[in-house]
Amino acid sequence: MRVIVSGGGTGGHIYPALATIRYIQQVEPQAEFLYIGTENGLESKIVQEAGIPFKSIKIQGFKRSLSLDNIKTVQLFFKAIKTSKAMIKDFNPDVVIGTGGYVCSAVVYAASKLNIPTLIHEQNSVAGITNKFLGKYVDKVAICFEEVADAFPKEKVILTGNPRAQEIVALQKKSEILSAYQLDLNKKTILIFGGSRGALTINQAFLEAYDELSQRDYQVLYVSGQYYFEDVKKELAGKQADNISVQPYINNMPEVFVCLDAVLARSGATTLAEITALGLPSILVPSPNVTNDHQTKNAMTLVNHDAALLIKDSDLTGKTLIEAVDKLMLDDEYRAKMSQASQLQGMPDAAERLYHVMQEISK
Repeated sequence: MRVIVSGGGTGGHIYPALATIRYIQQVEPQAEFLYIGTENGLESKIVQEAGIPFKSIKIQGFKRSLSLDNIKTVQLFFKAIKTSKAMIKDFNPDVVIGTGGYVCSAVVYAASKLNIPTLIHEQNSVAGITNKFLGKYVDKVAICFEEVADAFPKEKVILTGNPRAQEIVALQKKSEILSAYQLDLNKKTILIFGGSRGALTINQAFLEAYDELSQRDYQVLYVSGQYYFEDVKKELAGKQADNISVQPYINNMPEVFVCLDAVLARSGATTLAEITALGLPSILVPSPNVTNDHQTKNAMTLVNHDAALLIKDSDLTGKTLIEAVDKLMLDDEYRAKMSQASQLQGMPDAAERLYHVMQEISK
């Protein structure tokens, strides 16, 4: 199988793409891949570090307000289609898959016009602008949340889940990774983090709650994000708690997830795929700075099944953080019930499902 993959802008678009590639490599070792992204996007660094052949096109997203810059966006889009067609003809793929972000709009559209089998993967419960546009042209639309199905032609939609989930499940065996963060391997542990860049609101609430958290029997692995780490260190100068580890970033998050008892985090699609794959109880704080408030809608798919607690970003304080974390970490029976509910929402065979869709359309 020869596969072109395109997606970028955020890790939520890139990591499912890489998880899909890695799964196909397992079942088809001879498969060949080309990843098309943007030169300056996050995907350029992550994909090339993963050893996947990478090419770039020049494209940019639309401004949401009236702007002359949108004229340039249209011009770049048509130029990117032409460039993408040349790349596609040269690689001659069996299938082209887009995982979101404006970069895949030109690539997947170009492939559809060349009559190459095409597939898009929508990770969120609210369809992105690019995927809504591409839904008219592709052969299949893979989704992770049933709620988003209505955004696409009914006959094209198939529920697969997020391939990142299957990758996480493969790491079910616990390691001693928590000791690398000076934490006790035998204590109940909650991870608190706000994504790779961190989240100011979560940082502020954590700092307010620090003194009380330091008195608890459970332990906390806190990830501030690189951007905020120095500020957090200054705030905590002179303070030290044996049950709290503060880190700027964790680059082996899947291995850490397997060793946790609970998570407090934003509700991005990849995070939810990871926690439900492992059946982790969670406290979700949706980011208010996303399109169409899709993180709240993501979170509610778990909250409505008693698989997570939700705190609005505007309601998050040291007090509400402590109350929610105590509710989860001090009640083993409650946490176990939430764990079961979380696992029921997971799709641990998501990469396999997506692979079967790709096989189907490329016949």
